Amino acid sequence: MSVSPGADSTAHSTLLKGWLEPFDYYPRTRVVFGPGTVHQLGELALEAGAKKVLLVTDRGLRAVGHIDLALKNLAAANLNVTVFDEVRNNPTTLDVERGLALASRNEIDLLIGLGGGSSMDCAKGINFLLTNGGKMEDYWGTGKAKLPMLPMIAVPTTSGTGSEAQSYALIAQSDTHMKMACGDKKAACKVAILDPLLTLSMPPAVTAATGIDALSHALESYVTTRRNPISLLFSHKAWGLLCRAFPIVSRDPRHAAARGAMLLGSHLAGAAIENSMLGATHACANPLSAHYDMIHGVAIGLMLPHVIRYNAPHVGHAYGKLAEVAGLCDAHDPSAAEKLAEYITELVELSGQPTRLRDCGVTAETIPQMAIEATKQWTGTFNPRPVSVAEFEELYTCAW
Repeated sequence: MSVSPGADSTAHSTLLKGWLEPFDYYPRTRVVFGPGTVHQLGELALEAGAKKVLLVTDRGLRAVGHIDLALKNLAAANLNVTVFDEVRNNPTTLDVERGLALASRNEIDLLIGLGGGSSMDCAKGINFLLTNGGKMEDYWGTGKAKLPMLPMIAVPTTSGTGSEAQSYALIAQSDTHMKMACGDKKAACKVAILDPLLTLSMPPAVTAATGIDALSHALESYVTTRRNPISLLFSHKAWGLLCRAFPIVSRDPRHAAARGAMLLGSHLAGAAIENSMLGATHACANPLSAHYDMIHGVAIGLMLPHVIRYNAPHVGHAYGKLAEVAGLCDAHDPSAAEKLAEYITELVELSGQPTRLRDCGVTAETIPQMAIEATKQWTGTFNPRPVSVAEFEELYTCAW
């Protein structure tokens, strides 16, 4: 739509509609992006006032050299480093407690989360308990930490969660495996180092699962009830980077530029989440991980197309804009949401992930229970179309 300088005020008002909504944007994380930026780790830790560092990571990263690289840079800055490399996928309260014991013994004053979302979330969880005491359940929700928290540097080695841009730690209860979102602005990272070269080591399955997760973050945050002008900017840019780069890295994992686009897109989508939250797809995914130990990104890929179709009557216009960015159709195409849903399924298939719950060992008998559990997930409350137990059951059934 083009409006000349002399057009009437009504036309100008139409253009501005929706961009004057109130928002509160408070960036807390310095972002250092580019190939080789991991070599600034020691310098940035010193700037944060560190003397004794806890490096939170997983053992798989030692084999590809990432842990040794981080230790080399920290040693060059004469920092005392303790390594906690026992983080598992979907970290639980037990993982946090083990890391806490190590941090307490070594009088840590800075945490570094090196790895995927699991490492970064676990580091945040350790930070909560090290500085404020108690147990993770005490911080389930938002804003429950009363005391200051230690500075943290995040160094993602995957392009998926965007955890480095968020003030939430996603920690599962060790007995039920249900995930708790524990958030506090004091838990936000002081620095995020985004080095695309670190993501070149991702195996194809990890590239697929984390990439689909990042795509879902851009899509869901773009339509939530809490979306605002700032989150929409992040979501839109993230989607543009991710939808173009994901097919490339799926076929050519060593494509450095596409890896960079995936990492930056993942971060921007994480920043969108911080400002607008998520929706029903993530509410559906958590029970699947709890009952079937399903990888989060796999669960997301199974559910996202069906949630798009479910939400289409309420936010089809927004999906149209994203479909246009992906080159699927014009933004005003009445079938844009369906084309977007089909496109996601195509990307899931391209990455080698399953597209039906039944192919993942999910039994139809567990669907009613998972539907009940999905309604208790905080993310579902921000979905643009309300979702009750019956609707969650329908979504699972469609995916089955």
